[in-house]
Amino acid sequence: QVQLAESGGGLVQAGGSLRLSCAASGRTFGSYTMAWFRQAPGKDREFVLGISGLGRITESTDSVKGRATISRDNAKNTVYLQMNSLKPEDTAVYYCAASRRNPPWPSAKLYEYDYWGQGTQVTVSS
Repeated sequence: QVQLAESGGGLVQAGGSLRLSCAASGRTFGSYTMAWFRQAPGKDREFVLGISGLGRITESTDSVKGRATISRDNAKNTVYLQMNSLKPEDTAVYYCAASRRNPPWPSAKLYEYDYWGQGTQVTVSS
């Protein structure tokens, strides 16, 4: 069992930056594929970025491309999401997810992730 706890959300003005963190419990963090998803009000949860245990990254093809990066520190059991040039449409609850699967590239599909954090709210004001 893995427990995930996100932090770093908040209110930011358009054009600003945020770094979200996700701390994971357990001794096998490095073997998990990790990802960030987000869910805006009234919309489905969507994939943002994923990173494998070896650091391979799958990017979203949508609007965050080029403005968001994902990284992980296996020694600290933590995965990060750096978001720059934030836009009001980035407003959402951001979720960290972990998968026991280890595909060559991280999946963008929600159902392939086994563990989820409680989410952290990001609000971007115009």
